[in-house]
Order: sequence, then structure tokens, then C-alpha cells
Amino acid sequence: MTVPDTSGQLPEQLLRLTRRLNRAQKRYLDPVGITPAQSRLLRSVAHCEEPPRMADLAERLEVVPRAVTTLVDALEANGAVRRVPDPSNRRVIRIELTEQGRETLRAMREARRAAVEEILSPLTAEQRDLLGGLLGELMRGQIPRRPPR
Repeated sequence: MTVPDTSGQLPEQLLRLTRRLNRAQKRYLDPVGITPAQSRLLRSVAHCEEPPRMADLAERLEVVPRAVTTLVDALEANGAVRRVPDPSNRRVIRIELTEQGRETLRAMREARRAAVEEILSPLTAEQRDLLGGLLGELMRGQIPRRPPR
């Protein structure tokens, strides 16, 4: 049996927690020299089986291609990625992770862990386990990409 949140407090709490986590993550990523948006793109490149095209990244990140170009430019300037020609179609450019990019990913993971630890520090181990289970359940749920009209 589910009990409705008639006060509307739960959505507000979730939004406030998300903003707080984003601020903490940004604070911990600053010393790494990367923005949260750049970290999302870098993680996306790392999770691809082969170097992705810019259009693939735009689709994965649900942003316009121009936004990906700006992010790739910044990551390329700091040596984290490089543009490489597609071996089967020289007109296609793919984005490849560099060794510096792999090092940045490791530093990012540590920064994100520290940010999450800061947020979760008031919780006991049991509370963290419970929260992890609840979040896992939410992540397995069917969430539509766009709200129905």
C-alpha cells in the first residue's frame, strides 16, 4: 500500500538534495580542472565500446550537437580526449579518450565519492544500505524520457 505525499514535500526534498549534491560535486571537481558537464561527456566516452561520434555523444547526453562540440573542445585542450578519423569513413570524426583522460576519470571518481560521502555523512551504515536499495528500486523503474502530454 502506498501513501501519497499530499504535502508535496518529497519532490522538494529530492530537488534540494540534487542541487546540494551538484554543488558538492562541482566543488570537488574544481581541483581536477573539469566541470560537471565535461565530466558527464568524459564518462560517456569512457563507457562506449568504440570511440563515439559527436552526434552519438549528443544523443547519449540529450543535448544539441553544438554543446558537445564546446565540451569536446575544452576536453581536447586539456588533453583528456582527441579527435580521430573513423577508419572506415574519413569524413567521420570520433572522440577518443587519452591517457590523460583516463587519469582525469580516476580523479573524477575520487572527487565524486568525496562529494557523495559529504552528503551521506549524517547517515548510519544501515541507513545508507536502505537508501541504496530505495535508489536502486527507483533506477530500475520505467521512467519516460519526456513527460506525457
